[in-house]
Formats: sequence, structure tokens, C-alpha cells
Amino acid sequence: MTQGRWRLRVLLFLAVGLGATGLWLIAYGTAIFRDLDLDSVDARFSIRGEKEPPTNLAVVGIDDVTFSDLDRYPLPRSFHGRVIRRLKADGAKLIAYDIQFSEPSLENEDNVFMDAAQAAGNVVFATTEVDDRGLGAFLGEEEGIRYARTRVGNGNYRTDPGGIIRRLAYKIDKLESFAVAAAERFTGRQVEPFGDDATWIDYYGPPETVPTYSFSKVYRGSFEPGIFRGKIVVVGASAPTLQDLHPTSFGDDEMSGPEIQANAIATVLAGLPLQSVSGLVNILLILVLGMLVPVASLKLALRGTLFVALLAAAALLLGTHFAFLSGWITTFVYPFGALAMSSVGAIGAHYLLAAFERERVRDVFARFVPAAVVDEVLKRTDGDLRLGGVTIEATVMFTDLRGFTSVSEALPAAEVIQIVNHYLDEMTQAIQEHNGTLVSYEGDGIMAVFGAPIEQPDHADRAIATAREMLEVRLPRFNEWLQEQEIASGFYMGIGLNSGDVVSGNVGSENRLEYTAIGDTTNTAARLQGMTKGTPHSVFISDTTRLLLQEEVSDLVFVDEMEVRGRQAKVKLWSLPVGVKTTAHAN
Repeated sequence: MTQGRWRLRVLLFLAVGLGATGLWLIAYGTAIFRDLDLDSVDARFSIRGEKEPPTNLAVVGIDDVTFSDLDRYPLPRSFHGRVIRRLKADGAKLIAYDIQFSEPSLENEDNVFMDAAQAAGNVVFATTEVDDRGLGAFLGEEEGIRYARTRVGNGNYRTDPGGIIRRLAYKIDKLESFAVAAAERFTGRQVEPFGDDATWIDYYGPPETVPTYSFSKVYRGSFEPGIFRGKIVVVGASAPTLQDLHPTSFGDDEMSGPEIQANAIATVLAGLPLQSVSGLVNILLILVLGMLVPVASLKLALRGTLFVALLAAAALLLGTHFAFLSGWITTFVYPFGALAMSSVGAIGAHYLLAAFERERVRDVFARFVPAAVVDEVLKRTDGDLRLGGVTIEATVMFTDLRGFTSVSEALPAAEVIQIVNHYLDEMTQAIQEHNGTLVSYEGDGIMAVFGAPIEQPDHADRAIATAREMLEVRLPRFNEWLQEQEIASGFYMGIGLNSGDVVSGNVGSENRLEYTAIGDTTNTAARLQGMTKGTPHSVFISDTTRLLLQEEVSDLVFVDEMEVRGRQAKVKLWSLPVGVKTTAHAN
């Protein structure tokens, strides 16, 4: 590959890589595809599937069964007090009440409720109302909290578009979140701050993955004794009519508020097992995947580029999944977008370079062969024009214009060129009309080959037909033109035809390529042309050419068995009864 072509290749692929990578880095910086990237996190939960929830976790839901059994709503505070007492009596270690109790009701009801919470001593309440000091609303405010020996956590979440709850905060409005408060009450230890909006809830599965019990069953004591022993029990609304159902990272089905809180509490207690990687890691992913395919394409062909692109996509998918299983969440949409865009761009660059190369091939071969043969060469080589060649059976032709040299010495140079061009144009047309390949001009001499670079079973027939046309039609017409121009009375031709294996291909340097066909077959054809001098024959055809004819040529004339320079054995030679000349005109 020439330096110029290599430079073009480098510039093209690097432009594709840098352009795609730059666009996706901007997209990442502006979070333009944030929703789609979050959806990819949801997909990771679905692919991972359900996990076994902790055995010390349970939900008590105010569900449709509760409405049917208790036949009233809102439920009196005494009902909640009774549930607290039953859970405490069964051995629940923590009761996390995901219901806000900020407004007073009937005094006796509130007293029963508050006394139950005080007696239990292990209840945490949720609230969604927080004052400027970060105090959550609760019955009796600070005094009520102290009396009930409880604490209050913020039950709100910072939801993503679509109301999807994916993450929990350490604090919201200066008040620790409900999950954090519950975890601290359960362990008796302070939870280290972890940020307010970037910690993922590690959901164990879709709705009702965490064991759930009806509120009314607990109220009536209709449960297996000891079932809540040592557990964190989250109590809250789960009936659809109470409108505490929300979409989560796990599937399309909405999950009840208390089960979301249960997953959040378990996440905090597990030490926040899901973490986002740093922004720098995500940027590096975008850079690497955006540049990988274009850089690899500098040395690879189209198929190699496709393979690398598919391999990189598979690696990204698997890497993202296994990173998730290991507790790390990386961005997916942005590096995948950079990879996809740069891969498409690299493929397009390959096609563009191939188009340039095909035109270069066309320029090289169009000088030698008809357009149909050029198209066939391009089809077979995919536009890949390289140095080298293949061995192929073909018929080689050499021609020479007899007597022109002496005449040209007396003519102006411009007129000589005009005559040669007219002659070569006539003979080239004859070669190309029979789908021969014009290899080269040497002054007024021509080298052509039939059966290469594209195989032609009837290459010998084509070569003889071309020689006949040259002698019967083209040469007489050229001589007639010479006479009309009053240049000369006319000239004779010498033609040599020989068939056999030739090495057909491109020779030269990367800067300049020429097509040729070389070998003993070619050398013999050239010598046969020279041997026509001093004979009455304009064409010598080797016996190998005659034997390869697909159709019989009835007027072939046997000349003799003659010695050919460079060959040990004599060669049987044949000729055509056209263009016969006297020995006086042999030179």
C-alpha cells in the first residue's frame, strides 16, 4: 500500500472513531440517554433473576383481604397498636411501620397505639413531612417520639422518570431515610453516609418475592407462632386502592411501598452491594469501545472489522452482566452507542475505500481488457489489486508491423505518432472484440493474451479469430487509410500465437502496477512472431494452440516443424491462408 493510500486510510478511520467517540462522550456528559441507560439497569435485574431474600425479612400488607376481613377503613389506631403487640409478642426484632401517623385521631385510639409502640420499644415509623430542622412529623412531635421510644425516617424516594423507584438516599430533606433509620435501629449502629441519590436498591425479585402476610391475619393472630421471630417486619399499604404501588427495577409489575422499603432496608444491612462505577471508568469505556473498531480496521479487512465489532459487543454485554453480578453498575447505552456508531462508520469507510480501490483497479485493467472483463475481474478480486499472480492456461499473441520503421524515418514525429495510433487503435479493437486482454504496446508491436486474467475455455479459438480479423479486415483498412493519406502503399504484419500455462498477474511496485503474463509460453509466442520474417506467412500458430481449439478451423495450413530458439524440441507450426506475402516483402 502506498504511503498516500495508507495516510488516507488512517485519516478516514481515525475520523470515524474520534467523531463517534466524541458524540457519545457529549451524550454521556449531557445525560441525553439517561432514561435508556436506566432501563438497561432494569434489564440486568431481569437477566439476573430472583435472589433468595434474607430469612429475617417479612412484609405485613394492608391488602384487599384486610378490607374484606375487617370491613372498615381507615383502620382505627387501636388496630395498629394490636398488630404491633402481636408482632412484638411473636418475637419480631424490628417493626418498620411504613405508614405516617402525624395527625391525632380519637384520643383513646391514639393512646392505645402509642402505648403499644412504647411497650414494643422496637418500632420505626415513616413520614413524608419534614420541617426545616429535619424533624419528621409524628404524633406529639418530639415528645411523642420520646414517649413511644421510636424514631422516624423519611419514607420518600427520589424517583426516576415514570415514577420508577431504583435508588435510596441516605437523607431526604435533612432527615435520614426510613430504610437507614430502620437499619440503624435493627443493628444499633450508625450507618455510614453514602450520598443522597446514588445508591441502588438491590431488589431480590419482582413483587411478593419477600414473604408477605395479610394485616388482618396478624391482627386476628391467625398465623403460625414464631413466624416473625428475629425478623424485620415492614408494615404498610399493599392494596391497589391505597395507591402505594410503584414501578421498580424489577419488571413491569408494580411493587407495594412496604416491600420496596423491605428491599431498601435489606440493601442497607447488606452493606450497599450495588455501586455505580466512577464517571472516569464510564468515560474510559466509551473511549475504548468508540475507538476499538476503527483502530483495528487500520489493519483488518471488512470481515475482520465485523468480527471485532461483534466480539466487542459480546464482550460489553457479558462484561456489563458480570460486573453487575459482582456489585458494579456501569453505563451501557453510551459505550454501546459509541461502539455501534464507530462500527457502522468503519464499515462505511471500508466500502468507501473499496470503491476507491475498485476505481483504481478499473483504471489499471480498462487499458487492457473490455469493460465486461474488467467487471469480472472486479467481481472475482473484490477490488483487491495486489502484486503477484496465478498460473493459468492461456494463448499469448505478439504482433509487429513490418516495414514501418524505415518509412517512419522520413516522416515528421507528429505524423509518425498519428500513424501508430491509428494502427494500434484498429488492432486493439480487434483484440477487445474477442475479449482478449491487451498487455502492452512496444512501439508498433502489441502483446495480448486470451484466457487471462479471466479463464476462457475457448482462448485458442479467440486468439486465431483475432489474428484472422487483423489480417483480413483491420490491416487492409489501415493500409487503405495510408493510401488515402498518401503516406505509404501499405504494410504487412507478423503475428505469433502460442498456448500453454502462463503466470498471470500484476507486476511493478506499489506506486505503479502493470498487468502481464509471463513464462515459457509467452517467450515462445514472441519468437514465433519474429520467425514470420522472411517467410510468406503473416502468422505462425503453434501446434499447442491448434490442439486446444474448441472448434475445428478448416483452413489451417501446416507450415513445417521448426526449431525455436530457447526450446530443445522442434515446434510444429501452422498458419492461415490470409495475409500471405512474398519473400520480397518479408521484412
